[in-house]
Amino acid sequence: MRYKLVIGALPVMLVLSGCAPVDHGFGDAVAYNKAIQTVDPDPQYAEGSAEPGDNGEVATDAVGRYRTGRVKRPAASGASSGGGSLGGGGGSSRSSGPI
Repeated sequence: MRYKLVIGALPVMLVLSGCAPVDHGFGDAVAYNKAIQTVDPDPQYAEGSAEPGDNGEVATDAVGRYRTGRVKRPAASGASSGGGSLGGGGGSSRSSGPI
């Protein structure tokens, strides 16, 4: 008698499972991750900055300014300063050698 109840309920459950909402965005995370890692075919470089194909003069000048204390201040990007702190310092409480 119990098996008749299970067999009778099976078609009802199959029909009701067709009413479940479908997420049409399922799997978009992989496509998004691939898109953001794609190289920009037309990159925009700042005026006077190093670009692919430069011969190193810009880098040489930057190192020279660094060594003499005349570093150029970067342009303001408009981003917030953040100020957060990363965790860390996990590690074991056991010592790895003699104390």
